[in-house]
Amino acid sequence: MKKKDEKKKDLEALRADLEKTKNVFITGFEKMKVSQDYELRKTVRGAGGHYQVVKNNIAAKASEGTASEKALSDLRGMTSIAYTFDDPVALAKALTAYAKTNPAFTFKAGLVEGRVVDVKSIADLAAMPPKEQIFAKLLYLINAPAQRLVSAMNGVGRNLAVVVDQAVKENKFQA
Repeated sequence: MKKKDEKKKDLEALRADLEKTKNVFITGFEKMKVSQDYELRKTVRGAGGHYQVVKNNIAAKASEGTASEKALSDLRGMTSIAYTFDDPVALAKALTAYAKTNPAFTFKAGLVEGRVVDVKSIADLAAMPPKEQIFAKLLYLINAPAQRLVSAMNGVGRNLAVVVDQAVKENKFQA
């Protein structure tokens, strides 16, 4: 068993992380094997996140006064949290893919950009394209009107040159 000082350090470390992050996924992990847990932790790290098994009362105390307070209060059963300081979509994708192959791993709730979300919203988030792909589409949409304008302007000059060239070939310019 942990001593009171160790528990207090764990609580403060969790509180510090929860104050910094706006993206938390609360999960359950009943009847998972150690090898499955190891694989899950590796998956979460690969997505740029952190994973931690927490006691429900410590999670509730650590979240007091933070954005995750609503999501981490009144927890039941075995609970773990996965959180990230960066991209919530990548972590949601990784966790959802892992949950599909391991039915012992379940979602309880989540916090995305400071808002509490339910399990369905987490699945919707995981179905979103990656951030880089969204940025690429946005950049394309911004550049598309300028590209069309340049093409139209080039088209007028090109069409004029074609007409003049054909007129010269047909000897229509005679003085």
